[in-house]
Amino acid sequence: MIFVVLRYTQLDSVLDTLRANRTKNVVFVGNNVQARALAAALPEKNVLFSFALSAGHREADRVVSIDLKKITIGQLPDATSNKQLIGRIFYGTKYKVVYEPNMEDYLLCHAAFVMPAAFACYKTDGDLKKLRGDTAYLNRLLDANIEGYRAIRNAGHAILPKEDADFEGEKYRKTCLRFFKLMCATSLGKLCASDHAMNAIDEMNALNRDLKKFFDANGAAYPVWQALEAEAGRYLQ
Repeated sequence: MIFVVLRYTQLDSVLDTLRANRTKNVVFVGNNVQARALAAALPEKNVLFSFALSAGHREADRVVSIDLKKITIGQLPDATSNKQLIGRIFYGTKYKVVYEPNMEDYLLCHAAFVMPAAFACYKTDGDLKKLRGDTAYLNRLLDANIEGYRAIRNAGHAILPKEDADFEGEKYRKTCLRFFKLMCATSLGKLCASDHAMNAIDEMNALNRDLKKFFDANGAAYPVWQALEAEAGRYLQ
């Protein structure tokens, strides 16, 4: 099993190496809104996708990181189940493993949640504490997330994780607003959100570009998303 832990913008650089390697099972870890195309680029491989609850940034002499010991992992919805294989790989580890048989839609939804948070990071030049107490702006982040989820649902995809399925309900709004407030008020939010966004501008640009292509291809309207993107200034192209 090969775990590919690279940014979204770096994945193409390893495809030839993966094709040449005899290992059959490949897991791409991290943000991805082109999962199906990536799997198609490796037709001889059993391609899986995952997202780990970890974050951090690289400094001159060290890596500052956090790992919550949880990973969501699985394959495309129409591919053969890998649940038993995944169980064997993580057996005896301290990781909480969530098997997800539809990682294509999971990663689409994850990107639709992450990008509004990235907009906030760029609006504040990485200092999310500037938004602490700005409930009106945080509600706009949530509105953009809901626009993204609505576009994904209306295109025939599932909203994942399943607890987000009622994303237009009041409970979801309250839960996410609480999350955004914590993100802007704590050092954990800095490490998990702004540090990554400020150190991976190219990746956030690519995710935003490809999500908008998806929205446009499916006739979705996303005015709040576009307004927040404009406010992100020089960071997004």
